[in-house]
Amino acid sequence: MSNKTTADTHVPVRAEQRSPGYWRVTFDNPPFNLYDPEVEAALAKVVDQLEKDPDVKVVVFDSALPEFFMAHLNLGRAAEFGEGMPTWFDIVTRLGNARFITLGSLRGRARGIGNEFLLALDVRFASREKAVLSQLEIGTGIIPGCGGIQRLLRLTGRSRALEIITSGEDYDADTAALYGWINRSVPDADLDAVVDRFARRVASFDAEALRAVKEIVNEEAPQHGTAELAATHKRFAELLARESVQERLRQSAKAGPEVIHDLELNMGERLGARS
Repeated sequence: MSNKTTADTHVPVRAEQRSPGYWRVTFDNPPFNLYDPEVEAALAKVVDQLEKDPDVKVVVFDSALPEFFMAHLNLGRAAEFGEGMPTWFDIVTRLGNARFITLGSLRGRARGIGNEFLLALDVRFASREKAVLSQLEIGTGIIPGCGGIQRLLRLTGRSRALEIITSGEDYDADTAALYGWINRSVPDADLDAVVDRFARRVASFDAEALRAVKEIVNEEAPQHGTAELAATHKRFAELLARESVQERLRQSAKAGPEVIHDLELNMGERLGARS
């Protein structure tokens, strides 16, 4: 696998081998790392390539943008993902069942589908000072439709999942760690070293033993498959199609760059009632 690009072509998801068995996959879709069709297509290709490499033991997912891991789904292009978002559900199902361990290194904002992507990974480490997590959908009149409800429920429990989803608030790494949402909250200055140490340590171990551990964990706590999540995604699509939601999106799209940047940085506050 190569992360080489031509001079005039930007690849929004790139993969790099750090050591035998250890790969980094980086989201780089400025200015906000929106999950759009180009990101999805590039991510699908990366997953294809990782699955074909029998030596992969651990894959770290991070971002090239310090303020955004993955802001959210590009709702303005929702129709381009296809009915039921089949590629998305295929990607996260394959990562959940992959023989290698997946780890999210979170610095910046992971909201909506960005958080849902993190939830689909095996392990999550986050910057104490710079990580922001949220299921923002309620503030737009929709719901998490890509696995967020089910995965948060499993990780955090019923009450905390309801708090996170119905508040639409931004949560910091310390709170997320307390809730079981992420594995660790790490000082930002140490995050890269902690992630790298974990990944290199995993990559040093026996591949068959690692695969057996993940298979057994998946047997004991099965991954949510596409069929299980289809009804939730259908509800998401129905809510999104309402005229009131579409009008809200149209009005947001008319805002100037400074307003949009402020919204993306502070969405947990801007979408809700202010005290």
